[in-house]
Amino acid sequence: MATEQELSDFLKSVEKRAFKRAVYHVRDEDAALDIVQDSMMKLAEHYGDKPPAELPLLFQRILSNSTLDWFRRQKTRNALFSNMSDFDSPDGDGDFDLLEAFAGADDSQRIESAEDSTRRAQILREIELQIQALPNRQREAFLMRYWEEMDVAETAAAMGCSEGSVKTHCSRAVQALAKALRARGILP
Repeated sequence: MATEQELSDFLKSVEKRAFKRAVYHVRDEDAALDIVQDSMMKLAEHYGDKPPAELPLLFQRILSNSTLDWFRRQKTRNALFSNMSDFDSPDGDGDFDLLEAFAGADDSQRIESAEDSTRRAQILREIELQIQALPNRQREAFLMRYWEEMDVAETAAAMGCSEGSVKTHCSRAVQALAKALRARGILP
């Protein structure tokens, strides 16, 4: 059974990636933060007594379900309230960039020109936009496999689908991303 410290350490280790994943899905930083916090609370309240090895899959499943619940609530809200304010841009201001936030820690020995830094930031932003443009299930499978570094079986368990479906979603996501990035001159 996980101790309070083990649970706390686990939640600290996944919070930034979970937030980025939620932002990719819902395209709203405030909603993503709410989803991640709710998921963390549900894990702590309902599954805090589970062994530490089970926490990653449980959390991924809770996060996926919380995201789906958010979409359901949005769909219901939009069906009931069709004010013009409900049609705001889904991607917000886009200021948060996890990769840029951590660039200073690993790149401290390498000096990069302003031109290279700007070009890298533009490429990273374009990649993020293309990931956001993926269909929901492809994006979810892609992020779990390549962002969360989960294996096929773990991803299938977290998504509630077969391993074959995970492979198909990932393959389609990679093909779509490669095609889009080639069209923009990012990939050869």
